[in-house]
Amino acid sequence: MSPRKAAALRATDDTLRDHLVATAQRLLADGSAATLTVRAIARAAGVADGVLYNHFPDKDALLAAAVRAHVDAAHRALGSLPAPGEATVAENLRIYLSAGLDLHRAVLPVFAGLLSAPAVLDRFAELPTDQPDWRVLLSDYLAGERRLGRLAPDADIAAAAAVLVGICHDRVLNAVLPGMSPPAIEPAAVVAILLDGIGPRA
Repeated sequence: MSPRKAAALRATDDTLRDHLVATAQRLLADGSAATLTVRAIARAAGVADGVLYNHFPDKDALLAAAVRAHVDAAHRALGSLPAPGEATVAENLRIYLSAGLDLHRAVLPVFAGLLSAPAVLDRFAELPTDQPDWRVLLSDYLAGERRLGRLAPDADIAAAAAVLVGICHDRVLNAVLPGMSPPAIEPAAVVAILLDGIGPRA
């Protein structure tokens, strides 16, 4: 970053704070969480080390804000998801599953890099967000389809959602962990098997 750019960022505290969060977010997404230091963040942001402490009490607070920004951005990238009653349940669940896989590919590597930093994850959990969680949207969608009669009246919504969430975790963790390879999963096949259990009865 040029001195002129750094000076411009120092002009407003809000802009500089956002710049620090965005820089830390990028570094986390690059997979450097384990060795990320205040000096590394400051260098990447083009500011002096002490500037971070003008906006955050410590590095953990900055990293938590960066994780929150990363997760929120991943949720926004999903776009709008189907509402109950639209198209077919099978088509909609394929969209939800594909969205979940995209979301987990984006966020799980960051969380995996922070497993040795529980304080960051604790602070992340305390931060507010205006983005609805994909898992909540999925559960609400399934509940809406059950109310409409497009799923069995006794369909276990929590179990069905857990199956799809678990597939996302399995697929992405296998890709993240060394020596593992993700299984080949077709969303259409997963949805077909799931609907055998919760689809409306003839």
